[in-house]
Amino acid sequence: MKYFVVDAFSETVFSGNPAGVCIADEAVEKKLMQQIAAENNLSETAFVYEVGDGFELKWFTPTAEVDLCGHATLATAHIISTVLHPGTKKMRFNTLSGILEVEKIDGLYKMNFPSNKPKVIIWTNDMEAALGIKAEKAYLGRDLVIPLESEEAVKALRPDFTKLSVLDQGMGVIVTAKGEEVDFVSRCFYPKIGIDEDPVTGSAHASLTPYWSDVLNKRKMVARQLSERGGTVYCEDREDRVVISGKAVTYLEGEIFL
Repeated sequence: MKYFVVDAFSETVFSGNPAGVCIADEAVEKKLMQQIAAENNLSETAFVYEVGDGFELKWFTPTAEVDLCGHATLATAHIISTVLHPGTKKMRFNTLSGILEVEKIDGLYKMNFPSNKPKVIIWTNDMEAALGIKAEKAYLGRDLVIPLESEEAVKALRPDFTKLSVLDQGMGVIVTAKGEEVDFVSRCFYPKIGIDEDPVTGSAHASLTPYWSDVLNKRKMVARQLSERGGTVYCEDREDRVVISGKAVTYLEGEIFL
């Protein structure tokens, strides 16, 4: 099985979010995909194979299958466009989140995802204990979304990952604030699925985009995830859909022997 590692949401290696991409000839048993993802030990490994004029696509963390992953989708589109079918501009994926379309325009991979606008929920003592801060509001989509007062507050956050992993709300926890040089910034934590802090999280922007579109009264925005590696995400709100865009660069090409 051909295997690639791609740094997504980045123009240079050693930044952005590394994703594994496994190119299969046919469907792969779920147990085997999970074993490969655990062996790779990246935040996400994508498994893709061709069906008709499209592709079947699945995503796995080292511990679980997930229903949506932005950076591994971007990485997969990059490998299809540069290696599997060089020059391809439009790709269509069948996934657990339905049909996802990706288009490459001027070096940007534009991913059309379902919007997941978060709704206000009650701030709890457990959230305060896990994050080590007291916020004014909390929101819930797929993930728990916590707006903070400044970019510096997002950078300075030091959460308790053990306490985050047992919060009742959300698959992950996103903290976000208005940006100083971009429209908004964020950091994303997913200890429930084996990822303490994700470097750049495309799927999180399916919630962040509609939230910040309302706050800033803007449809198109530029975001920055403030992890150690960092990454830039271009966002567009289309009401029931969002377009999440970024660049990618291949770091590694190899083969998995089974």
